[in-house]
Amino acid sequence: MVRAIILVKSPKKLIAAKLRKLSTVSNSFPTSGQFDAVAIIDVEQLGEIKEITNQIQKISGVERTETMVEVQ
Repeated sequence: MVRAIILVKSPKKLIAAKLRKLSTVSNSFPTSGQFDAVAIIDVEQLGEIKEITNQIQKISGVERTETMVEVQ
């Protein structure tokens, strides 16, 4: 299992709720600071992270993302 944290920049106030609607997002919550929300994903293969990031970037209002992969 591979876990990643995706930071999302979006001026939309409900972006965290939109992220939670994605089946691959295990948790999402709003944040303060440079990014507006965090999405936590758990996938089987590292390559799946790019697909999910692309889905998130297609959500209306998403300006940019930054992805961090958990290292164990």
